[in-house]
Amino acid sequence: MSTQIKSTVEELVRPFLDDNGFELVDIEYVKEGGNWFLRVYLDKEGGIDIDDCTRVTEYLSAKLDEKDPIPDAYFLEISSPGAERPLKKTQDYHKAVGEHVFITTYEPVNGLKEFEGTLTSFDEETVVVTIGKKIHSIPFAKVASARLAILF
Repeated sequence: MSTQIKSTVEELVRPFLDDNGFELVDIEYVKEGGNWFLRVYLDKEGGIDIDDCTRVTEYLSAKLDEKDPIPDAYFLEISSPGAERPLKKTQDYHKAVGEHVFITTYEPVNGLKEFEGTLTSFDEETVVVTIGKKIHSIPFAKVASARLAILF
């Protein structure tokens, strides 16, 4: 059900995003406590602001009311993915080369399931992360999650 809702929401919002220069980063439909949340994460060149979020909220809310694809009551949230932006699509990984990242894997790779370091390269089959002086090649199929990470 969640996958179908996310797909429908993307279909509804995509034309508006494309026409206005927004990038769809992610869509979540999750239950937290007793409430359902539909979260749409966006970005654009130079970042998004509250006015951008308001415009997208108004557009998407009207489309959702019209089509009514979600049977439950829910809260709609439109926001930036933030500084620790998730890496979801292959293009996200390509853009993040040279950046500090945090990656988890489904199973251990070289005895580790968590990697925090510089994303050195990505070729759509292998994610290469440098941690200190050690280089880790992680099969892309084993990546459970990845995001940009803030280096303190």
